[in-house]
Amino acid sequence: MNINWFPGHMTKALRTMQAEIKNIDCVIYVLDSRAPVACLNPEFDKLINGKPVLVVLNKMDMCDKSKIPPIKTYIKKYFETQIKILELNSTLSGALKIVLAKIEILCKEKIERNEQKGLNTFIKAMVIGVPNSGKSTLVNNLCGKAKAKTGNKAGVTRGKQWVTVSQTIQILDTPGTLYPNLSNEKSARYLAYLGSIKDEVLDTNELAVFFVKDITKQYPKVLENRYQIELQGEPYEMIEQIALSKKFVLKGGDVDYDRTCIMILDDFRKTRLGNLTLT
Repeated sequence: MNINWFPGHMTKALRTMQAEIKNIDCVIYVLDSRAPVACLNPEFDKLINGKPVLVVLNKMDMCDKSKIPPIKTYIKKYFETQIKILELNSTLSGALKIVLAKIEILCKEKIERNEQKGLNTFIKAMVIGVPNSGKSTLVNNLCGKAKAKTGNKAGVTRGKQWVTVSQTIQILDTPGTLYPNLSNEKSARYLAYLGSIKDEVLDTNELAVFFVKDITKQYPKVLENRYQIELQGEPYEMIEQIALSKKFVLKGGDVDYDRTCIMILDDFRKTRLGNLTLT
């Protein structure tokens, strides 16, 4: 399945990040814990360029926690810089204290230098991540109010937004950004499942077929448990069986394939299939 989506505002966002990075002390890298490895953007590797990184495994309330330890090991090896990893549900209160504590550890030397010189300057952190990873929700939680636009779809934040989150730390919220060439087909599919790629540019029926294939390989019984039927055959046949079980039938007796595919993807995104993590 060939997936490619890189609208103009993402090109602009990358340029803005590249221009701002010289003023940044720390990067807050938000990953969706339902497919965290797929959320690692190769364009950000060039951007980070040795800056300390706070990796936030976000939406922990929606993931399969048993899969997180080996993913954390992979992430630690992935970055060639100082990092801290934080497991978080950014919608819960208390995120500010936890995030600030991690930033202060990562930027300890800079903070101590400022104190020795008597400088009263902010530590500046940039928040990055793919679309719909929960970046703006995290920023809003850190601010204690809705300063950044949020939404359960890709492409809500479009421009840079500086916000002050404490007496010592400022955060730059940036638009969710993909990369120009989604050459890793598995990662591209996983991002599409998460809603990081706009549904309008996708063939939802084809995407659902791949989703059923991927999810049944990693969680063989999850669809059967959700829809309370025994599934057999190829992925497209399983989708037809689910459609019939839900009585999603068009006039003339054909199954409503479109409606069923949308439902299956929506059930994953809204955790109706359970807490899952794709690897």
